[in-house]
Amino acid sequence: MQNGTLLAAVDLGSNSFRLEIGRYAHGHIQRVEYLKETVRQGNGLDREHNLSHEAMQRGWDCLARFAERLADFPRAQVRAVATQTLREARNREEFLQRGSEVLGHHIDVVSGLEEARLIYQGVARLLPQSNERRLVVDIGGRSTELILGEQFTPHAVASFRVGSVAWSSRYFAEGLFTSQSFAAAEIAAKAVLDEALGTYRRDAWEVAYGSSGTVGAVGDILAAAGQPEGVISRASLDWLRERLLRAQSADKIRLEGLKEDRRAVIGGGLSVLRAVFDLLDIHEMRVAQGALRQGALYDLLDREQPETDLRTTTVQGLVQSFAADSIHAERVARIACALFGQVSPAQAGTALRKLNWAAQLHEIGCRISHSDYHRHGAYILENTDVAGFAQHELHRLGSLVLGHRGKVRKIETDLNDPTFAMQLMCLRLAVALCHARRDPDMEGLVLSLRGRQFQLVTRAGWATAYPQSAHLLREEMLAWQRTPWDLQTDLP
Repeated sequence: MQNGTLLAAVDLGSNSFRLEIGRYAHGHIQRVEYLKETVRQGNGLDREHNLSHEAMQRGWDCLARFAERLADFPRAQVRAVATQTLREARNREEFLQRGSEVLGHHIDVVSGLEEARLIYQGVARLLPQSNERRLVVDIGGRSTELILGEQFTPHAVASFRVGSVAWSSRYFAEGLFTSQSFAAAEIAAKAVLDEALGTYRRDAWEVAYGSSGTVGAVGDILAAAGQPEGVISRASLDWLRERLLRAQSADKIRLEGLKEDRRAVIGGGLSVLRAVFDLLDIHEMRVAQGALRQGALYDLLDREQPETDLRTTTVQGLVQSFAADSIHAERVARIACALFGQVSPAQAGTALRKLNWAAQLHEIGCRISHSDYHRHGAYILENTDVAGFAQHELHRLGSLVLGHRGKVRKIETDLNDPTFAMQLMCLRLAVALCHARRDPDMEGLVLSLRGRQFQLVTRAGWATAYPQSAHLLREEMLAWQRTPWDLQTDLP
C-alpha cells in the first residue's frame, strides 16, 4: 500500500449509516472525512423480519449520497459492511442488490463474531500500545458485541441480539420513561447477555472500553454535564437514568450533549448499558475512539497481502478442525491455481486466492461422511461463523466446494459469473488430475479459453501414459454439456 492512498469504510448499522475515509501513511490511517446519517433501518423490520420498503428506501437514499463521495475510489480501497439488521432481514437480498449498485461497491453482510472482531481492531488501532487485558463493549442498534483482547489480538468475541433500537421499540415504545420500563428492559437484557458470564468474568480483563453508538452518546452527555470526559461510572449511569425518569418521555429530555438522532433510542441504549455494567461487574468504562469502521479500514490493509490476510489462517484452521488431508488439498490447490494462471493470467489476485482456499477446503466434508462429502463441505461453509470472511464470501467458497464434483448444472446460476466459471473449471480439472493422490504430470498440459469454450490440450502420448486421467478428463468434458460453458479436450 503506497503512502497517501485513500481508503474508505461504510458501516451500515441498525441506527445509522457511516462513511469513514482515511489516508494511509506509514502503517497508520489518518481520518480525512467522516459522514453519518441516521437511517434507523432497524425500526423497519416487521414481525416476519422483513424490511419495509420505506426502511430500504432510506438506506438506498443514504448510500446514493455516500456514492457521490466514493465515485473515484477503486473497489479494492472500499469496504462496506452491514450488521445485525441485515443479518436478520429475510428480504435482505433485495436491499443488498440495489444498495450495492447504488453505492458502486459490494456490501458485505458480516456475522456477529466477525463484526466483533472488526470492532476490536478499530478500538485497538486507536488506543496507545499497551499489554493491558481489555474488555471492549459495543452496543449497537440491534446487537451488542463483547470482546476480550490484548494489543491487536482478540481472544474471545461474542455477539448478542440486544441493542438500543430494539430495546427502545420494545420497552419504551411510546417514548415514555418509567421505573417499571427500565427495570423490565434491564432484566430482559441481562437474560440475553447472561451466557457471557462464563467467558467475560471480572478476572479476565483489566480495563473496560466502550465503542461507538450508545457508549459514545452517554459519554457526550456526561461530559457536557461536567463529569470526567471519556469515563462512564455506575454512579453516572444512575444519574442519567434519574434525568430520563424526571423528563418522563424522550420528547421532553433536555440534556446538553444529547444529539437529536439519539433522543429516540437513548432509553433502550441506557438500559442495555446498565445491564452490562451490572452483569459483568464493571465499575468504570472508558469511551474508545475506534469502532467498526476503523476496523474495516485496517482490515483492507491486511487483505491486500496473502501473508497478512486473516482469511488464509482461517482456512488453515478449518482444514485442521475437520481433519482434511492437507497434503492432498495443497496439491489440488497448486494444480488448480496453475491452470487458472494459464486461462486467466490477468486475474492473479483475489480470484486466485479464493480458488486456492476452495481447493484447500474441498474435502472438509469427508469428516462427516465420504458419501456426498462435497455437499457436506458446502453446508459447513454456508453455516460456519469464522474470522475474516463475509457471508457472501463463504457462500462463494461453498458453491465451489459443492460444484467440484458431480453435475455442474446444480450450480448453474453461479455460472453466469465468468470468474466463478473459470475457478470451478480449474478446480474440477485439478481434482481429476490429482485423482491418484499424487502429483500429476503437467508437462505439455495447457488450458485456454476462447469466448465460453475451454480447450485442454496435452502432449503426444500423455493419454496413453495416464489412461485413467484421460478417461476422467473426457468425462469432465461431458459434465459441462448443457451449461453456458463448453470444454473440449485434445488428448493424443
